[in-house]
Amino acid sequence: MKIHINEGVARGNISAPPSKSMAHRLLICAAMCEGESTVRGISTCEDVLATLDCLGALGVRCEQVGEDVVVCGKKPQDMRPSAPLKCRESGSTLRFMIPIAMRSEQTAVFYGAKSLMSRPMSVYENMCRERGLTYLSDGESIVVKGQLGGGEFTLPGDVSSQFISGLLFALPTADKDSTIRILPPIESRSYIDLTIDALKSFGVSAAWQDEHTIFIKGKQKYNPTDVTVEGDYSGAAFPEALNLFGGEVCVSGLRPDTIQGDSVYKKYYDMLVRGVPTIHIGDCPDLGPVLFAIAAAKNGGIFTGTRRLKIKESDRAEAMREELSKMGCDVTVLENEVFVKCEGLIAPKEIISGHNDHRIVMAMATLCTLTGGVIEGCEAVSKSFPDFFGKLSDLGIEVINHEDK
Repeated sequence: MKIHINEGVARGNISAPPSKSMAHRLLICAAMCEGESTVRGISTCEDVLATLDCLGALGVRCEQVGEDVVVCGKKPQDMRPSAPLKCRESGSTLRFMIPIAMRSEQTAVFYGAKSLMSRPMSVYENMCRERGLTYLSDGESIVVKGQLGGGEFTLPGDVSSQFISGLLFALPTADKDSTIRILPPIESRSYIDLTIDALKSFGVSAAWQDEHTIFIKGKQKYNPTDVTVEGDYSGAAFPEALNLFGGEVCVSGLRPDTIQGDSVYKKYYDMLVRGVPTIHIGDCPDLGPVLFAIAAAKNGGIFTGTRRLKIKESDRAEAMREELSKMGCDVTVLENEVFVKCEGLIAPKEIISGHNDHRIVMAMATLCTLTGGVIEGCEAVSKSFPDFFGKLSDLGIEVINHEDK
């Protein structure tokens, strides 16, 4: 899908999209209850649909009614894969679901997009080898077989926190207590806390013993409940960025007392407006593209902790370097740092590529409100914010879908 965005100033009120991160977590917790739960405010984005597909393949009945999902769960020990678990492009789905599927003694087969199946998975591969469990990967599928039990686990902290969250979902139902020791430095700690918070909503306990150790009591039961997904700060960051470009946009539906790590974007926006800051994004890598975009439009910036941007839907630092160069911006990408320097944006003469990455598309769309421009691959927003361009239009920005002409 190719979208033409005309220069304009955004004004109006919109609601934040539901938090994709919390939707995954709450649906999975509901699936492991013996009974019926309702998860309200679910987005139909591609990643959440992937999790629903995988839960269905494990024998969990999920009935979607509007923006609510009624989940009839079962103990993970009783989950029986009736079909391959198709994760589409969702790294969260894949990494969350593998330990859950391994709580039974059944073979589970995972599939996903080529870009997903090429992401690093050595944490689980090493874990299975150490415990004598089955883990097989041929680049197109992953085959696992449990039964994964409790005990001592040691994981590196400088990889995706999704591995830790996957274990946090599965281990409370094990027969014995578990301890997860995380080797420093720990990145994206806020996402681990989101998982612990989701567990708490369903009556399950996991607690930090110290800065690097989580204790999980065994033989716990998930209790059915009724929960609502809060608004997504990482999604709200894009329309709120328009306020830095002269806009008057109010985003509602965000929980003020959230523990979402990406809520820090408001602080970082202020820093980018005031000067040329150094910002560490190791704990909020999803903000990278929009922060780079704002730096390009304002005073520039230095970003550290950028290593993990390489293993997202695209190599995000390189993708933003390539696309920002089309608008006259100089970006230098190092191993764990990104330098953004710009002396004034120009209207891009080339078509901007979305790199099959929702956050690249949305970040570049915000800049195109300043200069105008054409972005291809815009269908990528369906991964997290399906109605992004509709909401941009509601704010008074002229958005032309070339495929509708």
